[in-house]
Amino acid sequence: MVHRIVVFFDKLEDKIRIRLSHKPILYSIIGGIGIVLFWKGVWETAELFPVLYGPVSVVLGTVILLLTGLMVSFFIGDSIIISGFKKEKKLVEKTESEVASEQYEMSYIAAELEHIEDELADMRKHTK
Repeated sequence: MVHRIVVFFDKLEDKIRIRLSHKPILYSIIGGIGIVLFWKGVWETAELFPVLYGPVSVVLGTVILLLTGLMVSFFIGDSIIISGFKKEKKLVEKTESEVASEQYEMSYIAAELEHIEDELADMRKHTK
């Protein structure tokens, strides 16, 4: 039962994301509203615990972000760091054809890797 619910919402999320990806401004507005409402709920819940005020919140939040590895990826983002090293354009600056070209290249590389894995598996079978 739980699996069915998870699969349903996963497919629904895929459909919504695909449709909204063609309207980035609307997508960002909806996403912004969702993020603000989520954090509003977190904030109001944290207020129920008097120990979570001021410096304790900052320290606890920092520790959680550092332990989970989310500090840099949340505030800066892995893709931003990598694109800076490679001197690439931001995704929003790329044309649709550039994104499609990158997707094609990634698919090609994935297919090549799969082919290499199959060859390695065959070689392992023959050496046993």
